[in-house]
Amino acid sequence: MRRTIDWVDGAVVVIDQTALPGAFRLLELRTVGELVDAVRRLAVRGAPALGAAGALGVALAAQAGGDVRQDAELIAHARPTAVNLAWGVARALAKLDEGPDAVLAEALALLDEDELLNETASKHAAEVVLAACPRRPLRLLSHCNAGRLATVGWGSALGVVWHLHERGLVEEVLVDETRPLLQGARLTAWELAQADVPYRVQPDGAAAAAMARGLVDCVLVGADRIAANGDVANKIGTYGLAIAAKHHGVPFVVVAPSSTVDESLPDGAGIAIEERDAGELTEYAGVPITPPDAGVFNPAFDVTPHDLITAVVTEHGVFRGAGRSPVRRRSP
Repeated sequence: MRRTIDWVDGAVVVIDQTALPGAFRLLELRTVGELVDAVRRLAVRGAPALGAAGALGVALAAQAGGDVRQDAELIAHARPTAVNLAWGVARALAKLDEGPDAVLAEALALLDEDELLNETASKHAAEVVLAACPRRPLRLLSHCNAGRLATVGWGSALGVVWHLHERGLVEEVLVDETRPLLQGARLTAWELAQADVPYRVQPDGAAAAAMARGLVDCVLVGADRIAANGDVANKIGTYGLAIAAKHHGVPFVVVAPSSTVDESLPDGAGIAIEERDAGELTEYAGVPITPPDAGVFNPAFDVTPHDLITAVVTEHGVFRGAGRSPVRRRSP
C-alpha cells in the first residue's frame, strides 16, 4: 500500500499501526463508528494522517446519508490535540451542500495535497538542518513517529531524513522508543529499516546522555498543533528533549504542514492536551506491571515553548510565529 490512508471501493483503508512491526495489516473502515474507533486506538495516527481521516470520515458519512453533521462532530472530537483532525472534517464538510460526490472529491484532493506539502516542508527543513549543522554525514535524533505512517504518504520530520539520505548525508538516526506506546521503536524504526537508513533505538531517558556524548547533530520532530507564536504540541517527551537540546547546543527542528498551525491560539497555553487510558502505563501486553491501586499521569502530548525551538518549518519555509508572546511556564 503506497499510502498510509486511502479511499478504496467505498471504504477508508488504513495501515493498522497497532500491528506493526510484527504484521503488516490493512483495515477497511466502512462506517463512521469504525473510523472513530481506529482513530481513538491509534490504528491511524499522526496529525496529517488524522486530517485525511477526518475528511474521509465525512465522505463516509455523506455516502451513507443520515445526520452527516452530527457524524462530523463525532469524528472531529475523536482526539482533541491534533488540530488537523477537525481541520480535515471542516474542509470536507464545507462541500456537503454540493452532494456526497463533492465531499469525496474534496477529501481525495486533501490526500494528494498532503503528500506534496509534507515532501515540500521536509525539503525546506533539510536545508535548515544543513545550514545549522556543519558536520557531515549527520547524526539525527527522532522522537515518536513523523514518517509516512503519520501522514498520507511521505512524512514530515522523518521526511527530512529521506531527503538527506538520498544525498548520502545521514550517518545514523537515534530513535527514541517513545513511551508508552513505542511509536518510535515500533514505527519509526520499521520505516528506517524499510528505507535502509542506519539507526539505533534508544530509551527516551538516554536522549540527553546521547547529546552530552556528542552523538547528536540535530533533533527532528513533528507536531500535532502549532500555536500562532510558534509554541508546539507534540508527543509527550518532546518538551524535555528540547530542554536537553538547548542545554547542549543541539539544533531542534520541528517539521509540519501549515494545516497544523492553529492561528486561533496565540500561544501553547490554550492547546488541549489529551490524556490517555491508565492501562497504557499499568499493563504491558495485558500483564499488570504496577500495583493495582497505582495512580497514573498519562498525557499524550506536551507543549514546547518557541524559545527552545531552532525552527518550525512548513511547506512555506520557516514559520516565524505571530506576536511571539512571552513564554509562560507555571511554577510548581
